[in-house]
Amino acid sequence: MVYRIFVEKKPGLDNEARELRKDARTFLGIRGLEKVRLLNRYDAEDMPEELFDLAVREVFSEPQLDDTSAEPDTEGAAAVFAVEYLPGQFDQRADSAAQCVQFISRGEKKAS
Repeated sequence: MVYRIFVEKKPGLDNEARELRKDARTFLGIRGLEKVRLLNRYDAEDMPEELFDLAVREVFSEPQLDDTSAEPDTEGAAAVFAVEYLPGQFDQRADSAAQCVQFISRGEKKAS
């Protein structure tokens, strides 16, 4: 089974999203852009649900800084798009997550 979680910084702590909004307004001239949300999606498979729940709290997010959800709330969003690495490109975030899951499970790498 494939588990999926979306992670977003809590309001006020979302510095990267605010900088992205500022850059889009400044460099791209999108003056009407009011808000940008930045979510990281993690997919994990071939692991027990208990390990995934632990990884959500200890690997994929920092509970005091992040909000997590199984499905992102995109209600009212004017536009939604995703960015991902091309096949074969190194994804440091995915590799680090996989190593951390391996460490907490004391087993093989199980996340991407």
